[in-house]
Amino acid sequence: MTLPENARTSPADAAAGLTFDRALEELQATVSQLEAGGQPLEEAIVLYERGVALHEHCARLLAEAELRVKRLVERAGGALDAIADQGASGAAEPEAR
Repeated sequence: MTLPENARTSPADAAAGLTFDRALEELQATVSQLEAGGQPLEEAIVLYERGVALHEHCARLLAEAELRVKRLVERAGGALDAIADQGASGAAEPEAR
């Protein structure tokens, strides 16, 4: 099995320019490769390092997205926050008739 060219650079550097969707795809593929096994130890370690870097990159992008949404809610005067609270409060949804 040959590692992708970007896996030979620093794992964090390789993940840095990826969009969330692409990073998540690559993370899922990396996990699948690790779960399948059969790699030499050094290759498994490289894959694991890449997986960690991709996970951290995805987590960072999600945190940034959450912050952007919070700022939008604040600008909207909290109107969106009230809608989100209704769904999260466990209030019963109206029945469809």
